[in-house]
Amino acid sequence: MQFEAGKIFVDVLDVTQQPLDAMAGLAYVTGQGLAVRNGAENLFVGTVRNHNLGKKVLGISYDVFIPLAKQSFLEICQEAQAKWGEELDFYVVHAQGKLDIGGVSIVIAVGSPHRDEAFKASRYVIEEIKHRSPVWKLEHYEDGDSEWSKGCELCSSNHKHEAHVI
Repeated sequence: MQFEAGKIFVDVLDVTQQPLDAMAGLAYVTGQGLAVRNGAENLFVGTVRNHNLGKKVLGISYDVFIPLAKQSFLEICQEAQAKWGEELDFYVVHAQGKLDIGGVSIVIAVGSPHRDEAFKASRYVIEEIKHRSPVWKLEHYEDGDSEWSKGCELCSSNHKHEAHVI
């Protein structure tokens, strides 16, 4: 019996049609029965929080240039495989459309033979997506105003991008 290693699945879904499913990501990198070959699965789920930069947030609208986003997700996962092992499995799905507080905006699942690589690869993927992928978010505030996010929030908080790369 042969098991496929190094699988990558990337997509962008219209959340007005269906919500993102974190368990689908976990299932993709875990496998079933005798196909379970990874000893570690890391699941990152990004959700909409109720505040940002001192303002009360009601929701976020995500706009995505889908073909380029999917290509960037794939390239980022391939880079992570090159850094932490070709056998790593990845599942990356980002939301497009409007989400309320608590809505799932991104699911990243990484399967790996060992936990260290799964953690490092997962962190790398989310940080690189935030910096490189064509995803824009329009925050909707309690006061009725809306504003486009000005990029990676960590960058605006005096964090250096290089500090996120493991």
